[in-house]
Amino acid sequence: MAKILVDGVEHEVAAGENVLQTCLQLGYDLPYFCWHPALGSVGACRQCAVTQFADQKDERGRLVMGCMTPVVDGMRLSLRNAEATEFRAGVIELLMTNHPHDCPVCEEGGECHLQDMTLMTGHHARRYRGLKRTHRNQDLGPFINHEMNRCIACYRCTRFYREYAGGHDLQVQASASRVYFGRAEDGALENAFSGNLVEVCPTGVFTDRTFSAHYTRKWDLQTAPSVCPHCAVGCNVTPGEREGTLRRVQNRYNSAVNGYFLCDRGRYGWQHVAADDRVRSVLDPPADGSAELPAEAAMQGLDWSLPLIGIGSPRASLESNFALRTLVGEAAFSMGVNRVDRTLLVTALDILRTTTGQVASLDAVEAADAVLILGEDLLHSAPRLALSVRQATRNAGFAKAEKTRVPGWQDQSVRVLAGELRSPLLIVGTHASDLDPLASATLATDPAHIESIAQAIAHGLDRAAGRAPKLPPAAREFAEHAVEVLQGARNPLVISGTSLRSASLLEATANIVHALDRLKKKCGISLVLPECNSLGVAALGGNSLEAIAEQAPGATLVVLENDLQRRLPGSEFDRLLDSAAQVIVIDHYLHATALRARRVLPAAAFGEADGTLVSSEARAQRFFQAFIPAAPIQESWRWLVALSRQRAADPQLPWMCLDEVTAACADAFPFLAGIRDAAPGAEFRMAGLRIPRQPHRYSGRTALNAAVSVHEPRPPEDPDSPLSWSMEGYPGPRPAALIASTWSPSWNSVQSLNKFQDEIGGALSGGDAGVRLIETNGREGQWYAVGQATDDKSEGAQDEVWVVARAHIFQSEELSARGAAIRERQSTPECVMNPLLAANLRLQEGEIVHVELADGKRLELPLRIEAGVADQLLTIPQGWDGAAGLALPTRGRVGRAGL
Repeated sequence: MAKILVDGVEHEVAAGENVLQTCLQLGYDLPYFCWHPALGSVGACRQCAVTQFADQKDERGRLVMGCMTPVVDGMRLSLRNAEATEFRAGVIELLMTNHPHDCPVCEEGGECHLQDMTLMTGHHARRYRGLKRTHRNQDLGPFINHEMNRCIACYRCTRFYREYAGGHDLQVQASASRVYFGRAEDGALENAFSGNLVEVCPTGVFTDRTFSAHYTRKWDLQTAPSVCPHCAVGCNVTPGEREGTLRRVQNRYNSAVNGYFLCDRGRYGWQHVAADDRVRSVLDPPADGSAELPAEAAMQGLDWSLPLIGIGSPRASLESNFALRTLVGEAAFSMGVNRVDRTLLVTALDILRTTTGQVASLDAVEAADAVLILGEDLLHSAPRLALSVRQATRNAGFAKAEKTRVPGWQDQSVRVLAGELRSPLLIVGTHASDLDPLASATLATDPAHIESIAQAIAHGLDRAAGRAPKLPPAAREFAEHAVEVLQGARNPLVISGTSLRSASLLEATANIVHALDRLKKKCGISLVLPECNSLGVAALGGNSLEAIAEQAPGATLVVLENDLQRRLPGSEFDRLLDSAAQVIVIDHYLHATALRARRVLPAAAFGEADGTLVSSEARAQRFFQAFIPAAPIQESWRWLVALSRQRAADPQLPWMCLDEVTAACADAFPFLAGIRDAAPGAEFRMAGLRIPRQPHRYSGRTALNAAVSVHEPRPPEDPDSPLSWSMEGYPGPRPAALIASTWSPSWNSVQSLNKFQDEIGGALSGGDAGVRLIETNGREGQWYAVGQATDDKSEGAQDEVWVVARAHIFQSEELSARGAAIRERQSTPECVMNPLLAANLRLQEGEIVHVELADGKRLELPLRIEAGVADQLLTIPQGWDGAAGLALPTRGRVGRAGL
């Protein structure tokens, strides 16, 4: 620790941290532009100047840049010194000479860091009267607007995009004094994290294009804390609403999960809420989308004497799944997945509950000094996890910098010192991934060999893990190298998942972690699961779809937020729905299952509902409504309560509010007991007040409904949360789970987050949102008896190949793929193979390829040739309608269509 004086006030602070971050942590308002907590310091903007005095006798001092100056014991600083304040004002004035006077029309207005810093420095009058420099703006695709004239050359955009996120197509280009941040030519930004430029940029150069379509000022948005529904990582987000429609989604900080950044799927996938096929009324029948019923007729005309069969969903809330399970009973409840996927989820949950390793948060992932990825293309199956792995590869460089006494926050110095040095990253998969350029070793092979490699690594670390399988030379060399790397690591991380649909791969992964624990390594494990509540529905248990189909004949099938056509082969899908006496679907969009239903009940979608999700690291997190949807739309569990009241038989669901459902679920399942603590309950108050969803500057409340009535309507009550549907409520600090947006006096932009942290870059004051359901203390661990995968699994005729489903960030996930902006980033479905296989089969890129699977299913797709795909392997797009319900990976034969 160090004692420093700031304008005569003594503080005890951490030595070695930079002056800017230290002053911000102490609550001082020191302007800055180029510095960012996740990006470190480069000293580009010169805005954070302070005066440093040599000793008590020094009255003049010298100017230093706060972001580039380390804190030392006895340091004497002044932020208010005349020379420092004049210098900072001069920097702002120079920046503003070319900045347009367009705050009233700029979409960043009202949440602009440049506005905040300009006012903070006292610059309020412009002396420059010359012509301003102008630039041509670019079309950067469906996510981002570009207004280069607002740029102040802080370099944050390229530092994040190129150095942090690994993008290549956004560049800084310059000729003399004309500095330009953009692409070589117009076109969509290619990196999957491009949307973060909207929040990283301190001005209005990069703004949210989807928000522009129905723009409103930040202070007119009603917001609520929420969780991204588009994968199992569990990133925290803030949806914003105005006049009954979602307008945008922003990052919501959680130091253990997503930190400062989101992937583009999480940021822009919200548009599915307003898709054309959105279910907004009770439908009966829905085949032509026109037969609407009044809300009061939702339960009429149905036979309530029939037994009930319930099909849950890994994309529905824990409360909704629990309500359905309670209604139909344990024996008649399905998890909503097929037999293979049920085995995978149950196995994953068992591994996480028994592993001796640490179930890794994203924050822990970034601390790993060696990473092994088995069978996952992370950018497409768990994008935010991929970004954290990218940061983990820098740890060797940070370690080298520490040895040479270069602070880790001196970003450019660390990067120069590190050069090409990276922490080990080992990747084995079916095709090349976006992380491969960072990897120390990669291997593309078929699913059987990936499973065998995992077993071989476990055996190499500890012979008690089981017999070592036979491997071809390349696979054996990779496994031996992985053993060597993991043995030399202190904090290794092993990542696997369900993409290859192999329970044996998951078990072999668990054996690797157990072996590393026996070697006294602080090992982390991360399992990639397919959907936002996959682990939650696994904790509830239930039958597979195939098993529940045996009970369906003559019964009422209640399908909860699930399109069964995505889960079952066509024949089994038809047989299940045809055998049921009647089908009731509760969902928010019209899919193949809903089109076959007797009744479709409109469920609340993202932003419209409250509930709990359990992420892939077993973190239970609460999400809340940002707005009340138009009736009859309501949460799925409320539809189930209404349904239960129509039946004479027990059980009758007695719940009136979300807290009652959550408490009943926690009581019924000891593993889920912690979900009560995921967020404060509806009775929670601060100083006797609720927490407002609307900011204190919210405008137009009395005018929004003036066309209907000039009387201001009374805000509705919220029985499910401690949040209010107005701007009235407690204005001060609140628990992290109830923080939707950040604001502080003089800090209107997202940079105001600094005021909500005790340590910048650390947890929110009082702790981050959510609660971990799994801890690792005191476990003994176990070995899994993994079946032996042998080399002959990969042998076959020349035209016989492995057929593997390949995920894509913008096409594979069910909900986000329906959004308008996301659809613009999708491509035509195609199959992919490597050049050698294509040459052997005499196939050309672009021609239609015929694929016959082992079960007789036939597919036809155009061919793309890609060098990174494994030998004798063909990938087809995951989520493609033509592959719905297929049991992949599998073997198949490939040839030219028509032959």
